[in-house]
Amino acid sequence: MISETSNGYVKSEKHSGITTIEFSHPQSNSLPSLLLDELAKEIHSAGLDDETKVIILRSAGDSTFCAGASFDELAAIKDHAAGTKFFSGFAHVINAIRKCPQFIIARVQGKCIGGGLGLVSAADYAIALEEAEIKLSELAIGIGPFVVGVPVERKIGVSGFSQLAIDATLWRNAEWARRKGLYAEVHTAVEGMDESIRRLAHNLAHSNPQAMREMKKIFWHGTEHWDQLLLERAAISGKLAISDFTKNAIAKFKKK
Repeated sequence: MISETSNGYVKSEKHSGITTIEFSHPQSNSLPSLLLDELAKEIHSAGLDDETKVIILRSAGDSTFCAGASFDELAAIKDHAAGTKFFSGFAHVINAIRKCPQFIIARVQGKCIGGGLGLVSAADYAIALEEAEIKLSELAIGIGPFVVGVPVERKIGVSGFSQLAIDATLWRNAEWARRKGLYAEVHTAVEGMDESIRRLAHNLAHSNPQAMREMKKIFWHGTEHWDQLLLERAAISGKLAISDFTKNAIAKFKKK
């Protein structure tokens, strides 16, 4: 199944109990509202499919996994309601991953920025390349990682999250991310990464589905309040997005 827009697509394929969901956008796999909505729908749909035993989340191309929020859409936000709605898109995707009863493996082939880091943090298992550097760049453009920071903090702890959020212009390498627990594995070549993903997905596709569902409930215990929390955080980001400071920062960034 493919859901296409004029600025990218979300598609899913299912083989032997493994559903692969791929997203793409010409601007370094950034995520405008339409793609966020489609991504949340695809994850939710796969979660309801009894034939799906495990899900792989990946992006197109070989350089950037995800550049985060669409800067064009950020720059176009005119009021608090529109800003809140935009950032709620990330909330819906993260909550779809959280609620999905199957394990989700993230394939991280390149740089992971802002909202992209939120998606990888929400995944149950992430396998990456050495090139998959990470950065939470939100503060550098006048906002903060209020929505995506929730799964980041859960995955790597308050210390790691605060380091990323405070020094918003510094790239951390994939080994830093592995040591913090964001990446389970880091590979030097795409062939090794994909082989590891195939091995794990195959094993999970032949594991007890009910056992995995119960395990996922345990892993995500204590996050039941995220439905409300992430929308509250989206409102904070939505308010900041219309400030003069943020508008100027985004304009400067787009000129680079």
